[in-house]
This record gives sequence, structure tokens and C-alpha cells, in this order.
Amino acid sequence: MYIMAFDYGTKRIGVAIGQTFIATARPLTIVLVRNKKIDWVKINQLVNEWKPKAFVVGLPQLANGSSNYLIKSIQHFSQQLQQRYQFSVHLVDERLSSIEAAERGTKDLDAIAAQIILETWFNQ
Repeated sequence: MYIMAFDYGTKRIGVAIGQTFIATARPLTIVLVRNKKIDWVKINQLVNEWKPKAFVVGLPQLANGSSNYLIKSIQHFSQQLQQRYQFSVHLVDERLSSIEAAERGTKDLDAIAAQIILETWFNQ
């Protein structure tokens, strides 16, 4: 079964895909956000191509455990995913995923961050 993960940002959303059977994930692509509008056409294409059974969305927490300024936007995005596709949406603490993504590669950091978010979910 495939799971699709998202690293939400105000300009780009990283996307990764993974399999539950072997609990592996890989970066997939970037979805652009322009004028606060998410490219739902691209997300629809990805969902139709990969046919995931659930979504995982990174929810950043600050090192002291308090909320990040993006929390409300991420929660809204998660609700939109659930309403559009009727799949469960799992929120995962993505603290430091961007730093780890930078250590893993230099291209498509948002997609690599989504991969790390999905790996975190698999390991929980």
C-alpha cells in the first residue's frame, strides 16, 4: 500500500511516496503554491498516478515544543486533503526535517523533507 507525504510550505510543498510493506520512502516532486493557491491539479495527478491509501503531513514544532507559525495553514491543508480524497491524514512532528534534508542532498530539498517525514511516520 502506498502512503503519500507532504512537507507543506507557503511557496512549495514537497511530496514523497512510500510503501507500507517494506516501510521505505523516496522523494517524488514539488508542488508549487502561487498567491496562496495550491496546485491541486498536480496533487490530483499524483494521487491518481500513485493511488495512496493515506496521507502523512509534517507538522513543525519548535525545539521547546511550542507551535510553529504555519500550524493553522498546515491543519487547513490537511483538512482539504481529507475532504478531497476521503483518506486518513496523519500529522507527524517534522522538527528538523529541513536540516536533515539539506544533509542528504542539494536538489528538491522539500521533497527530501517529505521523504524524511514519511520515514519518521513509518518508524513510529
